[in-house]
Amino acid sequence: MLSSRSFKLVGLACVAPAALVLGGCDRQSNAPAQPEASAGAKPLTGTLDLSHKGTPLPAFTVRDPSGKTLNLASLKGKPALVNLWATWCAPCIAELPTLDRLAAEGLGKFRVVTISQDMQTAKVADFLKTNGDIVIEPWLDPETELSFRYGASTLPTTILYDAAGKEVWRFVGGRDWMAPETAKLLEQGGIGVGGEHERGP
Repeated sequence: MLSSRSFKLVGLACVAPAALVLGGCDRQSNAPAQPEASAGAKPLTGTLDLSHKGTPLPAFTVRDPSGKTLNLASLKGKPALVNLWATWCAPCIAELPTLDRLAAEGLGKFRVVTISQDMQTAKVADFLKTNGDIVIEPWLDPETELSFRYGASTLPTTILYDAAGKEVWRFVGGRDWMAPETAKLLEQGGIGVGGEHERGP
């Protein structure tokens, strides 16, 4: 499991300072094919979006670095948190340690599925390897099709589904998933994570 110090934040950010939107990385249509990391991380100040409530899980297949596949529609049956991220997105990296802790608390009760939008999948495997043991599931979408299917113009974007496979809300931009108010948000999807979160080192 990751500590809050596990990820190296220096030198990782969005495409450019002007592309910082809601504490996330803006995926502009004129952005380079694979953005390079740059300095200038911003606070995690994402926003809650309820406009897609009730939308079913997409029948979309992703794979992990070993080649194993997962159809997102198969997540139905337990609540799930689907997170779109990239190694070049500073808010994505900043929130990953708390997302990993949330996944550890939820083992057996709900799933946290992280899906990288990096086009160069080797970078994802190397990044995760250098950051030690993790609980979150490292799925890949190198064609970034899922971002377009979700209409996600900002990374990270995190979508909560209930056990019926229906969207409850999505969070656009970075978030501290160990913040006390997160528990109330997760309860809307039938996820109970126990008492107040305690912060690690």
